[in-house]
Amino acid sequence: MSEAAIAKKAGLVDDVTEKFKAAASVVIVDYRGLTVEEVTVLRKQLRDANIEMKVIKNSILSRAAKQAGLEGLDEVFTGPTAVAFSNEDVVAPAKIVDEFASSAKALEIKGGVIEGKVSSVEEITALAKLPSRDGLLSMLLSVLQAPIRNVAYAVKAVAERRRSSLIAA
Repeated sequence: MSEAAIAKKAGLVDDVTEKFKAAASVVIVDYRGLTVEEVTVLRKQLRDANIEMKVIKNSILSRAAKQAGLEGLDEVFTGPTAVAFSNEDVVAPAKIVDEFASSAKALEIKGGVIEGKVSSVEEITALAKLPSRDGLLSMLLSVLQAPIRNVAYAVKAVAERRRSSLIAA
């Protein structure tokens, strides 16, 4: 192999290593059996959520994962492999890929990385079942507002009771 080819592959490994390190979450899938149209739809859904999906050789993925300090991913780097990298939202790639896999049976989640920790298929699918970040924030806001809302209702009830007793007198 020529020195130029070796340097090119080393550069590619370094790029993928940086993607692994910078990612909030990574979902690794086997896309074998998907039609071109299905892959295009999946890529568009991921792109709309600012998630990058790449098809990368397993040998490069394996070397990059080792350089990034991610042990235990070698077993998922077999067969056709596509990787979805998200730098912003931890839940989004798992949610999009899991929803897509439910309609496209050929797509198989192999594993992933969540906030720098190697994760199993079960952990990725459990993450996909969580509400989105906005949904979680909405739930938190609702919980925080509940005590204030209850106090307001109690004050209103007391005021109405006093008003009705003044009118009756």
